[in-house]
Formats: sequence, structure tokens, C-alpha cells
Amino acid sequence: MDVVLLLIMAAAGLSAVPSHAERQYHFVYEAKNMSEAQRYCREKHTDLATVDSMEVVKLLNNMAGQYNQSAWIGLHDDRDTWRWSMSDPSFYGPGETKFRQWGNNQTGNRHDEQCTYFDFIGPNATFVFFTDRGMTWTEAQSYCREHHTDLASVRNPAENQQIVELWSGGDWYWIGLYRDSWKWSDGSNSSFKYWAENEPNYKGLKACVAAAFHDSGKWEDSDCGVKKPFICYGPVVPVSMQVIKVRVQKPNGVDLNDKAFLDDMLLEAKKNLRAQGLDDNVKLAWRKQPDGQVFQKEEEEKKRDEL
Repeated sequence: MDVVLLLIMAAAGLSAVPSHAERQYHFVYEAKNMSEAQRYCREKHTDLATVDSMEVVKLLNNMAGQYNQSAWIGLHDDRDTWRWSMSDPSFYGPGETKFRQWGNNQTGNRHDEQCTYFDFIGPNATFVFFTDRGMTWTEAQSYCREHHTDLASVRNPAENQQIVELWSGGDWYWIGLYRDSWKWSDGSNSSFKYWAENEPNYKGLKACVAAAFHDSGKWEDSDCGVKKPFICYGPVVPVSMQVIKVRVQKPNGVDLNDKAFLDDMLLEAKKNLRAQGLDDNVKLAWRKQPDGQVFQKEEEEKKRDEL
């Protein structure tokens, strides 16, 4: 009669934990569109992956291994994210944060510029998009905050007209309206970015983001309806282990330590345990003895225990 030690270890499929151990990431190879992937992650884990550091980028690259395509992460383009630089809510009356006066052919959903300026051509002042000239929007914001209060908020038609009347003519002017459209699915406010070269390019309906593992996990915008593998995250689940001692009768002519025999036995054990309700996220493995063998004769086991 022989003795074998069987190791049962809780596992979570293909998962990994960064060193700060706040989140555990799960790579799911089943292809889904962005909405399906988000729903799956929220049902099974916490949400689609938030990638907020190079440490997480490296971890996901290691998880991807030989996989060299792209996978959804939790970043997406929220197209209704125009905000005023002056954020004090007491400064605005009802509905005034939403006041817009877009110029002709402007809807506020263009992606090639993220800030707005005044176009004083024509009889009325309008908000249109700016292509870089002179001081950047960020520089203008810093200047206004240092020397005044902030870039101008235009809260209503009367203020719009007031600025028109102050205009001295001849150029474009920044106002305080800006857009920071990229948002994480879980609401995280991380400013970390890892875009690939020439990304995001906003071609077509590319409002979602995937990590491209053929390019070191750099990000690319993509059509949300495309089916891809995806990455979830959830709370760190402690790994627990249980060792079970099993006795078996050695069949004649069979080497119990033969790899093929061990693999077949392990597969059969898995099937039986699954049939009894064992969770799918449990990994079974043989534990080897100091001599490299799995099975030991019972009398040898007793002698070792007595030492």
C-alpha cells in the first residue's frame, strides 16, 4: 500500500497582484465587446481594469505572456464632459454650468481639440475649437489664476454678449471651457496615461481603450463594439492551501510515479471533485517528497515520521 500527498490550492485562473496589493487583476481570454466585458467584470470581480502606474503595465504584460493582440481595459471616452475651469458651484446659478453657444458646425463632440476659445468673426460671439497659436490653454489658465481669478466662465447669453462688447478685435481668445473626456469605468481619477504613438486617433467611433500587447501594453482607442479579450480587477483573494493524504493500492506493473499515470489520476480526481461541487477556481497538484517522488511506500512513510 502506498501513500501520496495531494495539494489542493485555491486559485483564480490567470491572475496577478501588484506589489502594493490593493487589486488583483484577471486576464479573461473570452472575447467580448466593451459593454459585455464591463458587465462580466462587475458580476465576477469588481470592474474592468484601471491601469494607474507602470508597475501595473508591467504586471499585465507579464500576464499576457505570448498573447500579442489587444485586450480591453476600463478607460473610455465620456463625450459629455465639458467643464468650466472655475469649479466653485456657488459661482453658478441653475443651469449655468451647462450654457453653451457652439459655432456653426460645432457640436462639442469633436475630439481633435480639448479646450475652447472665442471666435469674434461675425456679429455674435461663439464657442469654437482652437488650433494652437500663442499661449496654450493651460498657460492661459495659470496666468489668469495667478493674476486674476480664473479663465472666464460664460454662464448665460448676457455674459456672452458682455465679452463680445469687451473684445478689441483681431484674434481668438481662450475661455475657461475644457474637456477631459477619458474616464475609468470604476470612477478612478488616475491621470496616468500610456498611449501608443499617434493615439488616441479618434477615427470612426473609437470611444473605448485596449492595451496592445504587441506594443508593450500601450493603449489604443478602439470601436467599443469590437469583441476582444479583456482584463478585470477585484479585491485581493488570499491563497489557501490544504494538504490531503491519500492511500492507494498499487496496480501490478504500474509505476505510480510515472508522469502520465500521475496526470491521469489528477484529471480523474478533478472530475470527481467537480461532480461533488468543488469550485472551478481550485487548482489541484501533486506535492513531491524530498526525493522528488510523489508516492512513497507506507512503511517508508512510517520510518520518516519516526525520525
